[in-house]
Amino acid sequence: MVGNVAVGGDAPISVQSMTNTLTTDVKATLNQIKQLQDSGADIVRVSVPDQESADAFKKIKKSTSLPLVADIHFDYMMALEAIKGKADCIRINPGNIGKEEKIKEVISAAKDNSVPIRVGVNAGSLERKLQIKYGEPTPDALVESALNHIDILKKLDFEDFKLSIKASDVFMTIESYRKISKLIDQPLHLGITEAGGYRSGTVKSSVGLGSLLLEGIGDTIRISLASDPVDEVKVGWDILKSLKIRSRGINFIACPSCSRMNFDVIGTMNKLESRLDDIKEDLDVAVIGCYVNGPGESKHTAIGVTGGSPKNLIYIDGKPDHKIDSAELAEHLESLIRDKIGKIKEQENNVILKS
Repeated sequence: MVGNVAVGGDAPISVQSMTNTLTTDVKATLNQIKQLQDSGADIVRVSVPDQESADAFKKIKKSTSLPLVADIHFDYMMALEAIKGKADCIRINPGNIGKEEKIKEVISAAKDNSVPIRVGVNAGSLERKLQIKYGEPTPDALVESALNHIDILKKLDFEDFKLSIKASDVFMTIESYRKISKLIDQPLHLGITEAGGYRSGTVKSSVGLGSLLLEGIGDTIRISLASDPVDEVKVGWDILKSLKIRSRGINFIACPSCSRMNFDVIGTMNKLESRLDDIKEDLDVAVIGCYVNGPGESKHTAIGVTGGSPKNLIYIDGKPDHKIDSAELAEHLESLIRDKIGKIKEQENNVILKS
């Protein structure tokens, strides 16, 4: 349990991100956490590199309901401070803490406060002895590093941990997770580390994480992008939606557009995605520019549009309903979608009241 979020087993695969504000700027960090929460983040990680950040983390934790992971590197005192500050989880590698007494102190505090630990192995920060042994980062090197850290925890009778084993190389990441998934029972945190900018990082993460999730590997995900952290959450949800693992918001079925289109598909989609970003409910909407695939796609959605001349045909619950001019299309579709969402909420409320 990371706060009130279950990770592993039959629990839903959670979506994570990390703040990139200065932790010491409490207001900015809280604002970003709120943005991430509104975008669908289940868990957020916050860096705690020094005492000033640890003091700020305590204030931040008191002001948000979202589960927070304190990101710690090397300094065992910051781990202890984060646990005192009510962190829901700490990210620290036991093998990097130093003396055995320090490790025992952190583990003891984590046990006493029921705080889980995330062990994070990264190809870019592989231990020197393993770099010498393997010559370069490899799946076997990453797995050995992970097992070394895990062995420390298990010797201290600490089993409440999850593990990430990341690389910026997609193939190395996939193979590392495949290997470690056969060796431990604890939850796995998936990610392609330093995946890149918004476009390239999204592609790498989709390929890597998608492959693993399809194999049943992975319990929580973070999309590491050189972009707004909110983008990480949105891409994470899009990956889960595409694999039909979890749903949140509008699932748009939209054609790439061609010379057959009877309205501006790209412009319409840009308007709809930006205007409907606040919707959390699951709904399938088809936006197809012509009659080749339009009727077939629209028949399987809650709301659909098939491009036509002089007017476009609107489908409601899979059936042709009415026609609309292209100039009014985006606004009209937004209105239809919001009305549909309103009815869904009303039906859900009625069910709750009856039960």
